[in-house]
Amino acid sequence: MPLVAHTDLPTFQRLREEGEEVLNPERASNQDIREMHIGLLNMMPDAALEATERQFFRLVGACNQIVQFHVHPFTIEGMKRSPETQAHIAKYYESFEQIKCDGLDALIISGANVSHPKLSEEDFWKPLAEVFFWAKENVTSVLCSCLATHAIIQYCYGIERTRLSGKRWGVFSHKLTDRSHPLVAEINTRFDVPHSRFNEIFQSDMELHGLKVLAASKEAGVHLAVSPDGFRIVFFQGHPEYDDISLLKEYKREVLRFYRAEINDYPPFPEHYFDPEVQQVLLVYEQQVRAAKQNGERLADFPEDQILEHIDNTWSDTAKAVFNNWLGKIYQLTHQERGLPFMEGVDPENPLGL
Repeated sequence: MPLVAHTDLPTFQRLREEGEEVLNPERASNQDIREMHIGLLNMMPDAALEATERQFFRLVGACNQIVQFHVHPFTIEGMKRSPETQAHIAKYYESFEQIKCDGLDALIISGANVSHPKLSEEDFWKPLAEVFFWAKENVTSVLCSCLATHAIIQYCYGIERTRLSGKRWGVFSHKLTDRSHPLVAEINTRFDVPHSRFNEIFQSDMELHGLKVLAASKEAGVHLAVSPDGFRIVFFQGHPEYDDISLLKEYKREVLRFYRAEINDYPPFPEHYFDPEVQQVLLVYEQQVRAAKQNGERLADFPEDQILEHIDNTWSDTAKAVFNNWLGKIYQLTHQERGLPFMEGVDPENPLGL
C-alpha cells in the first residue's frame, strides 16, 4: 500500500532515502487504485515527534501494495511545544477541524508524556476525548499506542492504569492468546515487542470489561487487545513501531539526565536488548559518566559507534503483519466515501462477524 506524499512533510523524503516507496500526487492520480485516508494523532513530545511520524508512516507504507495511503498527521491542544516544533506543526499538520470535515478511514493515536498522577488531570485529556468521541462515530477503526491505550481504556471502560514498581523497559517475548482473530492471522505465535512505560493495565482488568486480549507476555503483560466488538478499537500497550535504535536513544537520554543531575539513579539496561559485549562497553562508560559528574568534567561522547552493529530488530516483521491485517480489514469494511465508516451491510457492533 504505497504512501502518497500529498504534502511537503519532510518525513516523506526521509522515507524515500530509506528506500520506501512514496508516490508523488501526479503519479498517484494516474493510477486506478483506491485511496484510503489514515489519521495520525501525534501527541509525542518534541524530541520524538518527527521520529514517531516516520515510524507509523513506515508501518502503513509497508503493507500490501493495493491501496494508495494518504496519512494525515494532526495534534491537539494541551501539549507543550517549543517554537520550532510548533512551526513544524503549523506548516505540515492538519487541524482537527479539517480532519472532521474531510473524514478518515482509520485513525492512529500515538503515546504521550504525562506530568500528572492521573490521566484525567492532563491538559490533553479533554481534547483527546473529543477526538475519540468523534472517531468512534465516524472512523472504521482506531489504533491506540501505549499512553493512548491507557487513556482510551479509562475513558471507555473506567479502568485506571496501575503504577508499576519500576519501569517496564526492554524487548520482551509475547505469545498469541487468540490465534483465530483476523488481526493476528498468519503471524508468528511467539514474537518480540519493545515496551517503555511506568504503568500497566492488566489482562484480568481488560477481560473483566469484555476486551479481547490477543497477545501477552509473562514478563511485560498485555501487548495487543481489541474492544469487545473485536475491531473498532485496537490497543497496543507496547511499541511495535519503534526503530531498532529507539531504546538505545532512550537509554542515552537517561544517562545524560543522570550526568546533569536531573535523576538520582543511573539507568538500568533495557531488558533483553543489549548483548553482553554492549553491556561491557556501557559499564565502562558508566564509570566515565560517574567520574565526570563527580569531578565536574566534560562528559566523553556516548560510545554509539561501538554499539550499533550489535543492535537487532526482532519485532518489525510482526508489527508490519499486524498492520497489514488491520488495514486490510479496514479496506474490506469501510465505505469508499471517507465520511462513512462502513459499507452497507456491515454491523458496527460486530464488524468482523465474529
